[in-house]
Amino acid sequence: MSFDLIVKNANLPDGRTGIDIACLNGRIEAVEAGITAEAGKVIDAAGQLVSPPFVDSHFHMDATLSLGLPRMNKSGTLLEGIALWGELKEILTVEAVVERALRYCDLAVSQGLLAIRTHVDVCDDRLTGVKGLLEVREKVKDYIDLQLVAFPQDGLYRSPNAEKNLLTALDMGVDIVGGIPHFERSMEDGARSVKRLCEIAAERGLMVDMHCDETDDPMSRHIETLAYETQRLGLHGRVAGSHLTSMHSMDNYYVSKLLPLIAEAEVHAIANPLINITLQGRHDTYPKRRGQTRVPELRSYGVNVAFGHDCVMDPWYSMGSGDMLEVASMGLHVAQMTSRDDIRYCFECVTSHPAKAMRLDGYGVKKGGKADFVLLQARDSIEAIRLKATRLSVVKGGKVISEIAPRKARLSLTGRPEMVDPASYAPNEG
Repeated sequence: MSFDLIVKNANLPDGRTGIDIACLNGRIEAVEAGITAEAGKVIDAAGQLVSPPFVDSHFHMDATLSLGLPRMNKSGTLLEGIALWGELKEILTVEAVVERALRYCDLAVSQGLLAIRTHVDVCDDRLTGVKGLLEVREKVKDYIDLQLVAFPQDGLYRSPNAEKNLLTALDMGVDIVGGIPHFERSMEDGARSVKRLCEIAAERGLMVDMHCDETDDPMSRHIETLAYETQRLGLHGRVAGSHLTSMHSMDNYYVSKLLPLIAEAEVHAIANPLINITLQGRHDTYPKRRGQTRVPELRSYGVNVAFGHDCVMDPWYSMGSGDMLEVASMGLHVAQMTSRDDIRYCFECVTSHPAKAMRLDGYGVKKGGKADFVLLQARDSIEAIRLKATRLSVVKGGKVISEIAPRKARLSLTGRPEMVDPASYAPNEG
């Protein structure tokens, strides 16, 4: 039998080594050692890691690459970012949204990032972002799985036409119901918005992904309401709570009640390490709170935790490069998850865990799965995070869609090696 592509001598995230991966007609036909068949293209992984694609389950593509328009966020705060985005919305065009989003998707592909869930603001009565990202979703469908969340950025009840616009966006083809209960005028309105938005999702058979408690206020407890509504409406496994940063500031007794509720409702938790560590604690002097939600504790209760990139060069965050390994690295540092097992877990937070939250079909390096994967210049998932490993080959549907040469340095030092390969510094197996 002849295949379209065979990758030889690969390491896999689950610890298997010396594995060959055979692909045909966009699917993985075999994952085993010693495949001897012919193929149109053969890649020698040479003992380096082949991973399923990176997945970003929380992003804002309607704002990406807009840094400096119409001005910079001088305070660096979440609220100034929201105000600045409000100014930008007034001058936003569909063409500009499409151009910047497509440029970001090019960057994402080069980083092995092939699935993205992006929130799109529906509080602009023109629905500029919605129109733009629906067009982008169609343009990139052959190489990026792009999910759109109808996001009432200014509050479902705080913004006069938000609910009408949200329903219109869903009718236009937006995939998921979003919300921002902590930005409503009162805690009561926030809870009411959670209830209404979950009912809309239940009526339409959709998923929910809600910005929830993105604040330092320990009394912002909308995740409790979200877990309750998920349970009440039978939305188990279809709901994500994004950010959850207030949990960082809550007292331990309340959290001991909250965690089982989240687990029971099968609500996914999406932390955004780069942004949470940047925007939270801005009103603190010292000690200064980190802000990231309680990842180890959520994990201990069996909650599916994913990491999102959230922002790249936009009103909220002036940094970013579409690198989910940078996200994983920040996540493990902030959560102090530095055991070998913890680091592997953080790799899963940018691969299999967000894929589960997004309910991606055929995800994973497995027989019968989609032939989508990334060859990394690293021996295993721990080394991939440590090195922010180079994406040597990015494969979609069994075809290489991005390639880059290995990162190596040439030295001119008497008595020392001529070349340095950073991936060769991996610790001994033992």
